[in-house]
Amino acid sequence: MNPLDMVKLTGLMEITSGISETIIGLIDGPVATNHPDLADQNIREVPGKMRGTCTRASSAACMHGTFVAGILCARRDSPAPAICPNCTLLVRSIFAETGSANKQLPSATPGELGAAIIECISAGARLINMSVALALPSSANEHELEEALDHAAKRGVIVVAAAGNQGTVGGSAITRHPWVIPVAASDRQGRPLAQSNMGNSIGRQGLSAPGDDIVSLGTNGQTFKAAGTSIAAPFVTGTIALLWSEFPAATAAQMKLAVTQVSGQRRVTVVPPLLDAWASYQFLLKAGLRRWAS
Repeated sequence: MNPLDMVKLTGLMEITSGISETIIGLIDGPVATNHPDLADQNIREVPGKMRGTCTRASSAACMHGTFVAGILCARRDSPAPAICPNCTLLVRSIFAETGSANKQLPSATPGELGAAIIECISAGARLINMSVALALPSSANEHELEEALDHAAKRGVIVVAAAGNQGTVGGSAITRHPWVIPVAASDRQGRPLAQSNMGNSIGRQGLSAPGDDIVSLGTNGQTFKAAGTSIAAPFVTGTIALLWSEFPAATAAQMKLAVTQVSGQRRVTVVPPLLDAWASYQFLLKAGLRRWAS
């Protein structure tokens, strides 16, 4: 099944391509902004220790960041999902461009991640996508990350995060935080991928999304396929971006409720329900929220 159809995104994408006022913070690797399917898009860099644009097209960091960016905001006529092309993307790179694309995927420490969250919020992000693995966790650094996530909650900035690809049942400082929407990966039939992490917090407050055999942008004008929770997370982020573009007056709490609790059913398993973008759209319509005047 088409991954966009699987989570009922197609109808919402026919209504809107997003608006530039909807700003997504992408905490990931740098992005190949010279890719022809990204070159005309509204992509900006959040300054940090690492550049937001690629200097080594073959690096795992560049490949990862560009792939996720393609899911979020590539041109609609590209092979990528291209969910919200008219939204603004703020790239805050936290992955160093070392190693080629076939090496271990890059990761970040909790402290680095916390700093990136704060900087994206300061730059104007309304929601943040984190397809990130934690490295070298420590209680001190995790405290910094928790404080950054608390700050996001206070500012009404929604945080969407990959659940992880270790195939374990449990959680992390990211997925356990009550403000985060953790995302597990599903195959084309909506079944959980064996590599996708699950857990009580993931099942209780998260979502599942397509994360198997997904096509998006590579570097040097190419495309490729990838799988995992890093790939699933931007489907949820992109959906929220489209919904906020249509319902700009919605609060972060209303948006989270519409996306994660639309069924109204009590969560009792470690496996989160599949994203349903159209049901979330209908939920916000019925709530009587003002739509964007196009």
